[in-house]
Amino acid sequence: MLTLLPKIQNAHWVFRVPEFGKIQITYVVVITFIVGLLIDHPQNFWYGQGLLLLLFVHHGVTLVKYTPLYPVKKHKRQHQSSKKLHFISANVYQFNKEYDRFIQLIEKHKPEVFMTMESNGDWEKAMTVLEKDYPFHHKVTLENTYGMHFYSKLEIKSAQTHYFVADDIPSIEVHLKTEDGFSFVFFGVHPPPPSPTEEETSKERDGDLLSAAKRVKDIKEPVIVVGDFNNVAWSKSSILFRKTSHLIDPRIGRSFVSTFHAKYLLLRFPIDLMFHSEDIFIKELKTLENFGSDHLPVYCEFFIDHHNDEQEEEVEEATSEEKAEAEEMIQEGKEEDGDRDAVVTEG
Repeated sequence: MLTLLPKIQNAHWVFRVPEFGKIQITYVVVITFIVGLLIDHPQNFWYGQGLLLLLFVHHGVTLVKYTPLYPVKKHKRQHQSSKKLHFISANVYQFNKEYDRFIQLIEKHKPEVFMTMESNGDWEKAMTVLEKDYPFHHKVTLENTYGMHFYSKLEIKSAQTHYFVADDIPSIEVHLKTEDGFSFVFFGVHPPPPSPTEEETSKERDGDLLSAAKRVKDIKEPVIVVGDFNNVAWSKSSILFRKTSHLIDPRIGRSFVSTFHAKYLLLRFPIDLMFHSEDIFIKELKTLENFGSDHLPVYCEFFIDHHNDEQEEEVEEATSEEKAEAEEMIQEGKEEDGDRDAVVTEG
């Protein structure tokens, strides 16, 4: 059932949430198959085992792409490329009060830029101690668990906040310039999730992400899109995002980089995603230690190279049918009336 439900193209959370658990479903399939070999064989036993094998192949074909078993070309930094750069992206969990642990994490890893999600006024106040090292910032302070804060050691040339499908769900677009003269764009997103406790459908999430994809496609500089997508890389809407934006998924050939839930290893899903343009090259992508949030932070090391076109073949473009589907999903997202409070309290 959990395998079949996501195949039904319905936006209700009942059909979308099982997409998150593809890794866990595959483990259960394998364990059940092994247990089946150890017990007495009932009638029609091999029909059941055969079905389990089919399920394993079905999930495995998708999941193997997000492991080192899947062959991808490694790219070395050339002399004409930028210096190595680093960022941290973290959903801090608005009600997490362990501010010092997050500040220590930033001071330990020293990224050139970092972004927080679910950061409200209390988090903004706590992070002022970092502004001596990160003099450039763009802040969207909200109390509805959708606040975003961006801090940078690099010069911010311009920054803007987008509200693609709802006036309380921001995305940020920050244009940066490195010390060695390279320009790039950092795009942060955090759409609402489909779930029994939040949004009933995925319409706002998908509309917000695909609106961001359309905006990113028009940006002529190197671009990175990062955030809590509340989505997984293999879902239909994520694939549509990747094709619409003309970006690359760096998880392919590396690892799942699972981030949520930080406290439960067996129920951890890769929903904090990242995509990048063809002239940005990823050297390392991983999670960092927990600092009290329900999400693990994402750490990335990358460089920019305008002269290396080896990643061009990894860019997929949407077909005319997919473009039309994306436009329809954007419109549905704008029409959906998300029932969110201006100020959210825990509990």
